[in-house]
Amino acid sequence: MARIYYNKDADLSVLKGRRVAVIGYGIQGRAQSLNLRDSGVDVVVAQKFKDDYYKRADADGMKVMDIPDAVKSADVVMMLIPDEVQKQVYDSEVAPHLKEGMVLDFAHGFNIHFKRIVPPESVDVIMVAPKGPGALVRETFEAGFGVPALIAVHQDHSGKAKEYALAIAKGLGATTRGVIETTFEEETETDLFGEQAVLCGGSSELVKSSFDFLVANGYQPEIAYFEVLHELKLIIDLVQKDGIEGMWRNVSNTAEYGGRTRGDRVIDPKTEVAMEELLRDIKSGAFAKEWVAEYEAGMPTLGKLREEGAESRIETVGKSIRKMFK
Repeated sequence: MARIYYNKDADLSVLKGRRVAVIGYGIQGRAQSLNLRDSGVDVVVAQKFKDDYYKRADADGMKVMDIPDAVKSADVVMMLIPDEVQKQVYDSEVAPHLKEGMVLDFAHGFNIHFKRIVPPESVDVIMVAPKGPGALVRETFEAGFGVPALIAVHQDHSGKAKEYALAIAKGLGATTRGVIETTFEEETETDLFGEQAVLCGGSSELVKSSFDFLVANGYQPEIAYFEVLHELKLIIDLVQKDGIEGMWRNVSNTAEYGGRTRGDRVIDPKTEVAMEELLRDIKSGAFAKEWVAEYEAGMPTLGKLREEGAESRIETVGKSIRKMFK
């Protein structure tokens, strides 16, 4: 079983007298910057352009600097920009200004694990990954606690890398709920697999296929939408609260019997074969290479898929259904 770290295991004073430069003020960047600042940490926001993110950071009362200047002034650099742009920004605006003994922090292991970013041996390389979207990271902190997080150490030059990771996690509020130690490899590969097989890929494809199947068999699209998409949140909320068995205890006996006896007809051994293929592509770096190439080409495949998704029948029906709940 993994060890779980709490407030008593983390010392926020490790960051005392040290400046943290947060690169990016998007969903995670804003939440983590504000939480650390409100925890008493010296935080500056590093932005490349004076865009809407810059204006929001300024409006929030954050000190905003150009990336090179922020890195030069900092002891800890947090890379909180999207995976696909990190290498470019790191190579041109971060790496030239790193000094021995600095700490480089990531919220996802993608670029380190796949060696797109290779930091010098003279710096600590850590990961602090809150297990929740930025809005929730901020909202729970303001309520007096936080969301759980993962931490990992890739490179420990100072001998205190883990202490820095735990201190950042505490500053974010994560140690109020619990922090689990992992590795960059484990976090990256399981995160990508979860997104592709279940959270974003598998679940959405199952919903769309079920919807299309019911409609093709003569059922009203609106009824199909309710049954295979809208009510999914109710079930996931039960699973998140009390686990799968807790969900079974809170649905009808009919739903439980039907689900327990027929679910494996949909998710069968063929699914495991597909999962093996997904994981193989992730572990080998094939997916990472494909995604980077897609981004560098201007994301033509993703753009096409977005257009097709927006025009799909389930989205058209969904717009009208969702209005009923506003």
